[in-house]
Amino acid sequence: LQPAVVNISTRQKVKVASGNPFAGTPFEGFFGGDGSGGGATTREAQSLGSGFVVSADGYVVTNNHVITADGQGQVESITVTMPDGNEYPAKLIGKDAPSDLAVLKINATKPLPFVKFGDSRNARVGDWVIAIGNPFGLGGTATAGIISARGRDIHSGPFDDFLQVDASINQGNSGGPTFNLDGQVVGINTAIATPNGGSVGIGFAIPSNMARPVIDQLRAHGTVERGWLGVQIQKVTPEI
Repeated sequence: LQPAVVNISTRQKVKVASGNPFAGTPFEGFFGGDGSGGGATTREAQSLGSGFVVSADGYVVTNNHVITADGQGQVESITVTMPDGNEYPAKLIGKDAPSDLAVLKINATKPLPFVKFGDSRNARVGDWVIAIGNPFGLGGTATAGIISARGRDIHSGPFDDFLQVDASINQGNSGGPTFNLDGQVVGINTAIATPNGGSVGIGFAIPSNMARPVIDQLRAHGTVERGWLGVQIQKVTPEI
């Protein structure tokens, strides 16, 4: 499965606050300040994550947070690196912040290895899983564990329904796949719970059955359409 799991890197311009040494003096307006002593400068930043190829013609799935600038800037380029070292510029086909999913497209000269989705409804607590990704920039890293729980709500968004896994998930694993022992993607690694920034055996993956409809819409339309229920929630009082 490793040939279909890729590294994803981005270059982006990020605005950072910079103090004005002349704040409070008659010269503060001459050095980029706004009179508040704040000001801002722009620097180039990079991010690293994981993804996986889902079709021979080069569609790649990853997390939205891997290819966005977290609201701090504009992503200028996305590069997909294959396990064999080949690099491809990637086009963003679509992204969906509520589900934290994104679809990229790369153009290769030959059909690419790809993986298939499995049915996450059949994933049971205790089932063995394998995560492959790019932790700390170490591409092609596989870790093993079990599904620890289902239906976890970690308060990250409106569609929280994560698989909890104890395979080691670290920074850079985001967007990579969690496979069952049949080699099917049953989850997309997205988040960890940690007191120190490293893996403590509590990782969270978006179930494949939740991800697939979103990915299909992103591939087809670039956006996700959702229905609305015309009701309003309110507290049930004794009078009601």
